[in-house]
Amino acid sequence: MKLWGGRFTKAENELADSFNASISYDKRFYRQDIAGSIAHVTMLAARNIITEEERDTIVRTLNQIRDEIDEGRLEITDDYEDIHSFVESVLTERTGDTGKKLHTGRSRNDQVALDMKMYVRDEVKNTDALLKQLLTTLLKLMEEHIDTFMPGFTHLQKAQPVTLAHHIGAYFEMFRRDRGRLHDIYERMNYCPLGAGALAGTTYPLDRDMTAHLLDFYGPTLNSMDSVSDRDYVIEFLSALSTIMMHLSRFCEEIILWNSNEYKFIELDDAYSTGSSIMPQKKNPDIAELIRGKTGRVYGALMQMLTTMKGLPLAYNKDMQEDKEFTFDAIDTVKGCITLFDGMVSTMKVNKKNMEISSQRGFTNATDAADYLVKHGVPFRDAHSIIGRLVLTCIDKGISLDELPLEEYKKECPVFEDDIYEAISLKTCVELRKTTGAPSRESMEKTIRLEREYLDFD
Repeated sequence: MKLWGGRFTKAENELADSFNASISYDKRFYRQDIAGSIAHVTMLAARNIITEEERDTIVRTLNQIRDEIDEGRLEITDDYEDIHSFVESVLTERTGDTGKKLHTGRSRNDQVALDMKMYVRDEVKNTDALLKQLLTTLLKLMEEHIDTFMPGFTHLQKAQPVTLAHHIGAYFEMFRRDRGRLHDIYERMNYCPLGAGALAGTTYPLDRDMTAHLLDFYGPTLNSMDSVSDRDYVIEFLSALSTIMMHLSRFCEEIILWNSNEYKFIELDDAYSTGSSIMPQKKNPDIAELIRGKTGRVYGALMQMLTTMKGLPLAYNKDMQEDKEFTFDAIDTVKGCITLFDGMVSTMKVNKKNMEISSQRGFTNATDAADYLVKHGVPFRDAHSIIGRLVLTCIDKGISLDELPLEEYKKECPVFEDDIYEAISLKTCVELRKTTGAPSRESMEKTIRLEREYLDFD
């Protein structure tokens, strides 16, 4: 069934018909389409455009159609151009002329704009819920590893000692910002386009505030041309999804490194690893690698949407049908990646000993050794040079600063005493960093408390 045709004298070319159809992918928002139709006819009856009896018949039948699709008793087939024509066709088959009144005062343009916006709105909330669960997992890991020392890196070179809690906390902040972006998108997008018509409204006395309220929008959109041609919220959502994937990919890159034989900081659970078809010793971090790889797929969806929209004049153009397939794919990809990543990090084993040894052998306490000299009156630039020479000595001897004899320290600077070893211990290096956001237990306990309050309040 077509929702158009009176103007045409011959059938659409079969290939063109298939090329034009969208039901193979827009059928996934049948629930949004039906909800929008129920709100529309409820408003039509309230405005005396249709009768209450007609409204009740249509609403009852639409609910039946939705339930039958949910239960698998009614199949959405490719015999129809799109989900809108499928729903309206089944409705008309079951209710006759009454069903034909469903589309009064409505265009497919504002109908599809509504369906897409409601679908994206639902997925914004679903994605946010998955991120909240991931944050809960990360916070648990932070609580467990507040005293797990590890090297912090810059340029992939060991820099200063931190804790695993502090390192994971950086990603907590990233995903927390991701949730903030989703909230912002929701606030901007939550206005209802239904009632905008094809582009210029309608002569019927519609109550757009009523339909907006029935569909849980803040209110109606204020320009009918923008209402049917706006896909900013899709672009914003794809941008937010791309940022989420970038954060997941960065974390996966670190997990892949940590899981390697060279680091051995963690071991991934067998459930999130695979083997080799030829090398029996292999245990590969394939899930982390695939999440990293799928990031480009989501980036591609964002670029495709930006490219689709960049040259479109007002108002609706058929190009905008291309907003769906890759958006749906990006949504499915991100939700799947968040879920898998959550399971992967919640089951990985942490090798605390290897992390601590790596910190000790990487001269991550060199800055603290320089600070020791500064506290004893040595200018920082001189202290920096002295410790640099001591690091060279340690490299030549194959030892760490912790293992360097005191006489070697005194050769470079006589102010060194036995307390240098306490000053450069990992525990001291970490615990003296007490400023907000730093890795000390005191600072991390404060941060964890604030993050817990954030999750509990939300």
